[in-house]
Amino acid sequence: MSSYFTHWPEFSLSNGLHLIAILVVALPLIRFLRSWTNSLIHVASSQSRAAQHREQQTRALANLLYGAGCKVVWAIVLVAALPEFGINILPLAIFGGLTLVAIVFGAQNLLRDLIAGFSIVFEDQFTVGDLVQVSETTGRVEQVTLRRTMLRDSRGALVTVANGDIRFAGNLSRDWSQTFLDVSFPPETAMDRILQALETVTAELRNDSAWSQTLVDGPRILGVQNFDRDGAVVRIQIRTVPTRQDEVSRELRRRIHVEFQRQGLLFPPRYGEYVPAAKHQEVE
Repeated sequence: MSSYFTHWPEFSLSNGLHLIAILVVALPLIRFLRSWTNSLIHVASSQSRAAQHREQQTRALANLLYGAGCKVVWAIVLVAALPEFGINILPLAIFGGLTLVAIVFGAQNLLRDLIAGFSIVFEDQFTVGDLVQVSETTGRVEQVTLRRTMLRDSRGALVTVANGDIRFAGNLSRDWSQTFLDVSFPPETAMDRILQALETVTAELRNDSAWSQTLVDGPRILGVQNFDRDGAVVRIQIRTVPTRQDEVSRELRRRIHVEFQRQGLLFPPRYGEYVPAAKHQEVE
C-alpha cells in the first residue's frame, strides 16, 4: 500500500473517538456561527426604501459570512480527521500555507476593499439613498458593494470609490442637517434695523406651516460674525430635517430679499457689492 494508507489497518476505537470529538466541537461551532451571523442582520424598522435595502444587504452579507465560515470549519475538520486514517497532512499543510501567502500578497487591495466594505455595511456608516461626503466628493449613494461605493454628485456624474480608499465619510442624511446663512450689509446701515428685519423674517418662516415641518431648530440669529470698514456680516443658523437645509436656506434668502426691499434697506445684489435698494431697482 502507499505511504498514505500504511496505518489504515491500525484504525481503532481510539481513532473513532477522536473523530467523534472533532464533530462534537465542529457542530456547535457551526450553530454558533449561524447565530452570530443572524445577529448582524439589521431588520428594517420601517417600510422606507433605505431600511428595506439595508436589511436585504446585511442579510446577504450575513449569509455570505455563514457560508464562508462553514467551509472553513469543515476544512479544519477534514484536516484534523485525516491523521486518524494514517494520512500525512504535512505536505498538504505546506502547500496550503504557501498558497494562502501567495493569495494574500497578490490580492492585498482586494482584501482591503472587502474588509472596508464589511465595515461600511455592518457598522451602518451609510446606505443607498444617503447623501454623503467621501474625500472631495459629495453625492447621493446609488450603490454599495463589498468592493466599491458609487455616488451621484451634483453634476450628475456617477463617481466610483473603492471602499479601501475611504478614509473618512461624512453622512449628511442622518438625524438632522445644518447650514449657516451669512447676511452682509454696508457699514452705513443701522445694525438695529438689520437685526429687526431678520427677526421678522425668521419668525415668519418658523410660523409658516408649509416650512415649520422641515425645521429642527431655528432659524436662529447668532449675531455679528464679522465687522470691518467694508461692512458687517450677521450669521443665521438653520437646522433642518436631513437634506432639506439647502431648500430652506434658499427660501430664507428669498424672504430676506423681499423684507429688505420692503423696508428700503441697503441690499447687496451681488456678493461683495452694495448699492441702495432704490438704485438697485434702477440698475434692474
